[in-house]
Amino acid sequence: MSPASLFIRGRNKILRKTGEMAFRRTVQIRLERPVVSFTFDDFPRSALHNAGAILKQHGCAGSYYASAGRMGREEGDLFVAEDLERLLADGHELGCHTFHHYDAMFTSPWRFEASIAQNRRALQTIVPGAAVRTLAYPLSNPNAGVKRAAGRHSACCRGGGQTLNSGSADLNCLKGFFLEQSRDRPQAIFEMIRQNKDERGWLIFATHDVCEAPSPYGCVPELFEAIVEAALDSGARVLTVAQAYDLLAAQAQA
Repeated sequence: MSPASLFIRGRNKILRKTGEMAFRRTVQIRLERPVVSFTFDDFPRSALHNAGAILKQHGCAGSYYASAGRMGREEGDLFVAEDLERLLADGHELGCHTFHHYDAMFTSPWRFEASIAQNRRALQTIVPGAAVRTLAYPLSNPNAGVKRAAGRHSACCRGGGQTLNSGSADLNCLKGFFLEQSRDRPQAIFEMIRQNKDERGWLIFATHDVCEAPSPYGCVPELFEAIVEAALDSGARVLTVAQAYDLLAAQAQA
């Protein structure tokens, strides 16, 4: 491995580790029933029109993380303005994904924070009065400065990690489980649901498009519906990220 590659690898490890440890907002997770949230990054229209319809059919709602600067892009068939009105009318949550879709690990805190503010203004111009309370980090988990900045503007923020939130969790970087990483071995997804049931934790699923011919970052509707049904069969409450945060906040004050 070249010296340059070693430097980059070491730098990224430091950014990742310091991001994990710094500026934590810890919350204890003591739930009577497990919670599962379904989140969609970017978000492709199929995430609303297909996955959203499945959630609605089962009496549930999801969290949609929008990057207003990418609205209407044909690449990825991303959401359009009317989709924002529809998702709110259907009871889903509208969340922030920054205006510019900046990589959370490699962007400066001031640039990332400005993009959060610009995204909120843009979304609330399209749907006046819409609450944009939570954030999903684009592309990577955050560096320490970005994590601090995002936490100042959000009730909670979701990253990755391919695991659940159990025992205690960091509200500035909640763990997320991306469905596409296990779509070819769905048993891993259903095992995570069983683990979440046993630990009475908060499992936050994430994906992008949900259609019959998904991108490498999505899944098919049949699998998505099976996951929703498995979550409900486990006895979990299916809540948006904001709803789950409110539940934990209320328990902390009790």
